[in-house]
Amino acid sequence: MTFEEFSGQDNAAATGDRMHSAGTALEALLVSAGKQDCLTVGVYESAQVMNVDPDSVAFCVLATDEEYECDIALQIHFTLIQAFCFDNDINIVRVNDIERLANIVGSNQDEEPKDVHCILVTVHKASKHQEKTAGFMSALHTCAPPL
Repeated sequence: MTFEEFSGQDNAAATGDRMHSAGTALEALLVSAGKQDCLTVGVYESAQVMNVDPDSVAFCVLATDEEYECDIALQIHFTLIQAFCFDNDINIVRVNDIERLANIVGSNQDEEPKDVHCILVTVHKASKHQEKTAGFMSALHTCAPPL
């Protein structure tokens, strides 16, 4: 075993741990924001909020999986949302497990299943979860692998 192989194994394990930490932090933040009614769930609903008050958006979660990779309409919506987020300095988090995200965000048994392809975490003035959002974003930036 060479040093590079050994070092690569350590980096892979560390990256996996960091990604798990980021996922756990995102889950906690989404649960907290949901309890405080600071989540907007759905592509169209998110577009409406960003159009009316983009300053209230802390960050955007975009989710897709293999089933929706070929959905051209969804990809166009994602492109437009990403461009809008870029123009308004809104951070974007990409995830690939829609089912888990739907479980985290949840929906009542009476309701239709929610469209979790796009979720906005919004902040209200003097909101308690602003600190959690800032903490999550700083944790996310430290988890990103160096280029």
